[in-house]
Amino acid sequence: MAAAQKRATRSTASNPASWRDASPASVVLISGPEEYLGIRAMDSIRTKVRAAAPDVELSRINAATYEAGTLLMQVSPSLFGESKLIEVEAVEAMNDAFLAEALDYLGHPESDVVVVLRHSGGARGKKLLDTVKKAGWPVVDCQPLKKDAEKAAFVAAEFKAGGRRIEPEAVQALVNAVGANLSELAAACSQLIADAGTTVTTDIVDQYYGGRIEATAFKVADAAMAGNAPLALSTLRHALATGADPVPLVAALAAKLRTVARVAGASGSSAQIAAELGMQPWLVEQAQREVRRWTPEGLVRSIQATAEADAQVKGLSRDPVYAVEHAVTVIAMSVQGR
Repeated sequence: MAAAQKRATRSTASNPASWRDASPASVVLISGPEEYLGIRAMDSIRTKVRAAAPDVELSRINAATYEAGTLLMQVSPSLFGESKLIEVEAVEAMNDAFLAEALDYLGHPESDVVVVLRHSGGARGKKLLDTVKKAGWPVVDCQPLKKDAEKAAFVAAEFKAGGRRIEPEAVQALVNAVGANLSELAAACSQLIADAGTTVTTDIVDQYYGGRIEATAFKVADAAMAGNAPLALSTLRHALATGADPVPLVAALAAKLRTVARVAGASGSSAQIAAELGMQPWLVEQAQREVRRWTPEGLVRSIQATAEADAQVKGLSRDPVYAVEHAVTVIAMSVQGR
């Protein structure tokens, strides 16, 4: 990669950079505990380096087991003048030899060398991280996506990047089905992008992933929130009979009730409420439709029943199945116009 291009990257990418936009520079820090996003960022940089310099020489260093002099040897100009890409793993566990030599290298990085540092978190190496940030080199932040809204945004971006459309409701259905693990969620997106010939709908998601425990849990919750006790209970019993744990089933009920309660206490347009609560606008609109079926008393009663069930399935009851069934029944019976 040309030195001029890397200098431009340094001056304009001064902390932080999105993992989707991770690009080569003389030094790039990929920081944060989400391993999958770190892998994607590393892959992106490697792909871009190879596109610009197909003959690039790739080297990998483990900072935890680093031997003195290795970095200097790897960054030294090649006999044939090839560009170099050096990927450094386990920077969070670096030994003293690596820390000293990396700090020295940051003061005068070589031209036509890209050094990527992967630090998964913790206080070790803070001086090195601060030096990278102060110098203005790109810092790719890879934090876990914990909220459903963050995972939904991830799914939507995956489909946009893949040139495939997905309905908003299908986005949430996919998150509900496989959203516990980000790498699994990404794999599901890739499969649907590759297989689906049209816009991905909730029916398509259900066809592929409807058997997942998480998806079944939200089916139970949806039926209960709609006031359909027979469907909710039959779906619940099927889920339990096929090995579903009561804990995620109660969690799905709690998530649905929490969303309705938050929207019920907010005022303004769906867009305003979404921005205020950090939710997707379509999810707010769905909750606003559901709010109309609830009285404040019914909502409180259902939340209390779900909280009791949550405690019971986590050890306070000898019969967690009954606890879930009771909560589902209370919720369904509390819906107006059922």
